[in-house]
Amino acid sequence: MHVLIIDDELALRQIIAATVRRAGYSVDMAVGVKDAAAKLVRGDIDVAICDIRMQDGDGVDLVRSMKSAGVPTLFIMVTAFASVQTAVEALRAGAMDYMVKPIDSEELLYRLRQAQTLLGLKAENVALRKFVSGERENIRFKFTSAAMAAVERLATRVAVIDNTVLITGESGTGKGVLARFIHDQSLRAEAPFIPVNCSAIPENLLESELFGHTKGAFTGAAQARKGLFAQADTGTLFLDEIGELPLHMQTKMLHVIEDKEIRPVGGEQLRKVDTRIVVATNRDLSAMVAAGTFREDLFFRISQFHIDLPPLRDRGEDIPRLIRFFLQTAQIKGETTIELDPAAEELLLEYRWPGNVRELENVIGRAFIMADGGRITIGDLPPGLSMQGNKSAREQQVHSPGGSLRDQVRRAEADIIFRVLKECGGDRKAAAQQLEIGLSSLYRKLEEFESLGVA
Repeated sequence: MHVLIIDDELALRQIIAATVRRAGYSVDMAVGVKDAAAKLVRGDIDVAICDIRMQDGDGVDLVRSMKSAGVPTLFIMVTAFASVQTAVEALRAGAMDYMVKPIDSEELLYRLRQAQTLLGLKAENVALRKFVSGERENIRFKFTSAAMAAVERLATRVAVIDNTVLITGESGTGKGVLARFIHDQSLRAEAPFIPVNCSAIPENLLESELFGHTKGAFTGAAQARKGLFAQADTGTLFLDEIGELPLHMQTKMLHVIEDKEIRPVGGEQLRKVDTRIVVATNRDLSAMVAAGTFREDLFFRISQFHIDLPPLRDRGEDIPRLIRFFLQTAQIKGETTIELDPAAEELLLEYRWPGNVRELENVIGRAFIMADGGRITIGDLPPGLSMQGNKSAREQQVHSPGGSLRDQVRRAEADIIFRVLKECGGDRKAAAQQLEIGLSSLYRKLEEFESLGVA
């Protein structure tokens, strides 16, 4: 938390600053109203401890002007003239609290802790609004495979230790879900969990997004912005796709992790942050270090505790329960009861799932929409999966004894056509071009296969 002390008495500024620094907060000082206003409009001050009567102006007027300008700083007012009228005037102007001189150190620290709690609640409300609007993944699932049971044990152990955690795994394996699980099991569970995809932020905006910026720091910075590190203060910042960070940002990230300090773009003061870092990637960071595209010292910092998520194809025991879970979730949203045809379920269990859990969730969601009569069949699955099912049936027919030469040739032809269709993603025009036959001929053959029970 970054604190500004506003008072025209040097001795009082120094005494308060020493108390605030001992509590672990970063401190800046202003000698009066004008100096304070210039620093407050930058937007990187969390709390201002402000005298009411100063030589160049009134602290209450300063609060009013900052609130009118949209500056989010919380004000704790200080006065030597204790009166109900003064207190009411300060609070009406927008101050959070007020104290009477001489300042008691313990009382001041208590008020600062209250301010920090309030700032945390504001950040948590932002996260809650994202949750309500559907931006938060709210998946809690008990896995049955030994591989995922081991992952959960590791995550539970590291959750309470507060180390930086590196989560690796293929796309769609659930790295974001695991990061949230670690946060929810940690001592920071009541504080904000802020996820950010490093690859989704333009490179020229990365520093501002992560560390914040002051008003006027660059063209278009009409207002100050608190960065994601500050928003996650006392909580957890989840940096997905950490391997996509450019080298100059890797250097800045290393300093933040080591020193627990950030400097907003355009700001002059460093500010302390108490933010836990969890990172994830589907890239081989060791290979990137060897290639010189990822800093070795940053790699060692973020991999204090490494958890690797296995792909879904290596933990098939989880698939049946995941199918039921996603079906149940879809039914709650759609308020419709849907059953899964055994043949469709068998196909889902045989599929290799290159897109992992995310692909499975998408397939179940699509099938739920496509299903008629309260039942998901093979025809309701995406073309790639359906073709695999048809291929399995055809293979059984081709390899089964009996049947004329003509029938066996026709089935072999069907196998080739359906394989090409699968390669073309179900695009019949592209498949016809690849097979070097007319599109009408392809449609005629597909109808013939269907009439013969080969489709």
